[in-house]
Amino acid sequence: MRVMIFLLLLVTAPASAAWTQQQLAEFAQNSTLQFSVQSNQLDTPSRFSAAITLQNNSAHALPAGEADWQIYFHLIRRIERTQQHGLQIEHVQGDLHRIRPIAGFAGLKPAQQFTLAFESAPWMVSYSDFMPRAFIAFAKLQAEVFANTDTEDFSQFVLQLNTPQQQLRSLGEPDQVPVVDAALRFSHNAQLNSTRISDDVSTRIIPTPLQAEFGKRRIMLDANWQIHFSGRLTQEAKYLQQQLQQMGLALPGSSAAADKKTSVITLQIDSSLAVNAEGYQLDISDKAISITGKDNAGAFYAVQSLLALLQQQDNKLLLPAGKITDQPRATWRGMHYDMARNFHGKEVTLRLIDNMARYKLNKLHLHLTEDEGWRLEIPGLPELTDIGARRCFDLTDQRCLLTQLGTGPHADGSGNGYYSTADFIEILQYAAERHIEVIPEIDLPGHARAAIVAMKARYNRLTAAGQPEAARQYLLSDPNDSSSYLSVQNYNDNSANVCLPSTYAFVDKVVYELQQMYRQAGIKLNIFHMGGDEVAEGSWLGSAACQQLFSDPDNGVTGVADLKPYFVSRLADITQQRGLALAGWEDGLMYDRQNTFNRSQFANERVIANAWDNIWEWGVGDRAYRLANNGYQVILSPGTHLYFDHPHEANPAERGYYWATRFSSIDKVFGFMPDNLYANADTTRSGALITDLEALVGREMPALKQAENILGIQGQVWSETIRTAEQLEQMIYPRLLALAERAWHKASWEANNNSIQRSQDWQRFALRLSQVELGRLAANNSSFYLPPPGVKLSAEQLQVNTALPFLTTECSTDQGQNWQPCPKAAPAQQATLWLRSRLGNTVSRTVIPGLVP
Repeated sequence: MRVMIFLLLLVTAPASAAWTQQQLAEFAQNSTLQFSVQSNQLDTPSRFSAAITLQNNSAHALPAGEADWQIYFHLIRRIERTQQHGLQIEHVQGDLHRIRPIAGFAGLKPAQQFTLAFESAPWMVSYSDFMPRAFIAFAKLQAEVFANTDTEDFSQFVLQLNTPQQQLRSLGEPDQVPVVDAALRFSHNAQLNSTRISDDVSTRIIPTPLQAEFGKRRIMLDANWQIHFSGRLTQEAKYLQQQLQQMGLALPGSSAAADKKTSVITLQIDSSLAVNAEGYQLDISDKAISITGKDNAGAFYAVQSLLALLQQQDNKLLLPAGKITDQPRATWRGMHYDMARNFHGKEVTLRLIDNMARYKLNKLHLHLTEDEGWRLEIPGLPELTDIGARRCFDLTDQRCLLTQLGTGPHADGSGNGYYSTADFIEILQYAAERHIEVIPEIDLPGHARAAIVAMKARYNRLTAAGQPEAARQYLLSDPNDSSSYLSVQNYNDNSANVCLPSTYAFVDKVVYELQQMYRQAGIKLNIFHMGGDEVAEGSWLGSAACQQLFSDPDNGVTGVADLKPYFVSRLADITQQRGLALAGWEDGLMYDRQNTFNRSQFANERVIANAWDNIWEWGVGDRAYRLANNGYQVILSPGTHLYFDHPHEANPAERGYYWATRFSSIDKVFGFMPDNLYANADTTRSGALITDLEALVGREMPALKQAENILGIQGQVWSETIRTAEQLEQMIYPRLLALAERAWHKASWEANNNSIQRSQDWQRFALRLSQVELGRLAANNSSFYLPPPGVKLSAEQLQVNTALPFLTTECSTDQGQNWQPCPKAAPAQQATLWLRSRLGNTVSRTVIPGLVP
C-alpha cells in the first residue's frame, strides 16, 4: 500500500520537480519562440493583431495543467490579459509580459507547437518593435533565454512583415505614407537629386559659414609652421596641435613671440570683432594663418573650420587661401542623448562629444535617469546604481530592476551599466575643453521608477538596520498610496510622490552631488533639467500624504491639479538657492495642451522648456510659441523633425519608434526651418498633406511675440530600441550634421521655403557629406547610417541610385556571400539579386528588388 501511495505521489507531483537546470537550458536552446504580426488593418482603428508561436524542438515536454513555469517576453505594446488553449498571457510591468499555464493546458510534447493570438494598440509595423531575449523560468531554476531570441537579428524571431496589412497603419483614415521598397526609393532619390550642381567640396564645410571667400591657390601646411597663441587660448591651441598630430603633423606651439622667419598659425581674441558671441574670423595666406575669435569658443570654432578645410593629398596637408567670417545662428545648438533606457558606455559618449564639437554644437543634454535605469553614481546613495543601473529577472526588484527592453533575465544582458563619478567628471572635462555645456537631466516626478525602486531598497536596508529616520530621508514613494494609474510606457508605479518632503530632500541631495562633480571637473553647473514629462493621469489620487497636503491651509495646493506646478515650484526654489536655471520638457510646465504654468511663480531667472510634442493634427504644435510668449526660454525639439530615434525611412527593417512621424530622413532634418515653426507642418501622421494648419486644428495658431525667448534647436535620441553603441551611432549620424547645419546657418531658401534653392543647397551639403564628412566620422571610429540604394530593374537594364552622391553600389547573386560593383546590365537571375550601398568599410542594409526590405 505504501509503495502504491509513493508511486501515486510521484505521478501527481508538480512537474517542476522533474526538471533540472540542464533540461531547462536544453529546452531554451533548442526550442524557438517566434512573433508575427497578422494585421495592422483591423476594423477598429489603431489596433493590430499578432501571434506568438512556441515550437518545442527539445526532448522535454512542458507538462499539462497548471505548473510552475512561465515564459517571459519583452513587447512595447501592452497586451490585455487573454486566455487560450489553457495558457494565459498577462502584462507584468513596462514592456515585460508572461505566458503561464492554467487549468486546461494540454502540455507541449517534443515536436509540438502552440500559437497564441492577441490584439493590442496602436500598431506594429517595424521589426524593432519586438525586443530580443525572451526567456523561460521554471520553479526556482535560473531562467534561460530562448537561443533564437538572443540576437540582434530580428529575422531569427520575427516573421517577415511583407503584406500591406502588416506594413500599413490604421489611423481611422488610410495610411498615406508609402512603405519604401527599392523601386520607390529609386524614384525618391531621383527627385531628391534632380538639381545637379558642380561644387568644390574642399571649401564647402559643414556647417556653412556666414561668409566665405576662397581663391584657387593652395597652401601647404608642413613642419615649417608653428603655432602662436595668447595665453587664454592655451587649451584651444593644444586641441589644434593634437588634431594635427593625428594627421601626422607635429607643430610646436608657444605663447611667446613667434619667429618672424617661420610661417605662423596665430590664435587670438578680439572682443571688438564685428560678429556675435562664438563668432570668429579665419584668414589663410601663404605665410600666415590668423584665427581670431570673438571669445574662446569663437577661436575654437575657427580651429574646427581650419581642420575641415585641410586636405590630405600625397602625404601633404593642403589648405585653400581665403577668408571666413562666421557666427552662429542660435545660441543653443544641442543634442539630447538618452542612455537611461539602454546604457552604451563612456567611449561612445566621448565620441559624441568629439563629433558635436567638430560641427559646432554646444549643448549636450544627458538623460541620466528613467524608469528603466539610473545611470550616474551618486555618493551616499549606492542603491541608485547597485540596483537602479542593473536589470535582471527579479520580480521583487530587490537585487535589480525588473528586466525591460530586451535585456533578458541576466544582469549581463544588454543595456546595463552607469557612469561612475570619475567617468562623469571625465565627460564633463572632455566636453568643457570642446566648449560643450553638459546639461544633466534627472527625470521627475514621472519616469522615475528606477529611483523609486532604489530608494525603497535603501529604506528596507536601513529599516532592517534599526535606522527608521534615515530610511525615510530620501523615500520617493508613499507606503499608504492606493493610486491606480498606467503611464505611457505601461508602468503603474513610476511617479515619485510630490507630496513627501523626502522627495525634495532627494532632489537636493542629487543636485548637491551634481554640483560637486562639476566643481571637481573645474567647471560650474548652470542648468538642472528636471524632466517633468508624461506624468501618468491618476498619480497621487490615493496618496495619504497628498490628502494631508490638501488639508494644510495656505500652501496653494487644493487638489491633484495643483500638484505638478507645486512640484515645479519646489524644484525652482531648490535650484534657485543653488544658483541654477531650471529646465523641463514642455508638458512638465503646462496644465494642459494650451495653458502654461504661471511663469512668475518660479523663482529662477531662467526657466527653459524643450518643446517636443508637435504632432500637428493634435493641436499641440503651438506650445513652443505659447511658452515663449509667456516668459519661458524655449528649445525647439520637435518630434516630427528632430527625433533621431525615429526611422530613417518608412520601411519595417528600419529601427526606431514612429509615434511622431513615420520617418525622419537626413534631408528632412536638413529641411527643418527653426524661424517659422508652422512652416514645418508638412503632413499629418497618416501622411496627408497639410495645406491649412489652422483649418486642420480648428482654431487660431498664436504668433511668436517674444522671439528672443527661442534659444535654438536640439536633436533627440531616445534609446528604447537602441541596445548597442553601433546602433546608437547609426541613428545619430549623419543626421547630427544636418541638425548642426540648421542650428548654425540660416539658409536663404528658408525665408520663403524655396524648393529649388533648397534642392541646390541640399546637393552641396550631400556632396560634402559623402565625399568628406562620412570619412571623417569613420576616422573617428564612429559608425553611421548609409541609405540603401534605389533600384529600377527591367529585363534589359539595371539602374541604381543613392540618396547621397558618390556612394558605391554593390550587387550579390549568391545571397550576400560575394559582392561586386553593380553592373549596368541586369543579371539573368533577377530573383536572386541583392544590393547595398558602400562607403569605405561601411555598408547599408541589404535590399532585394521586389521585396520591401
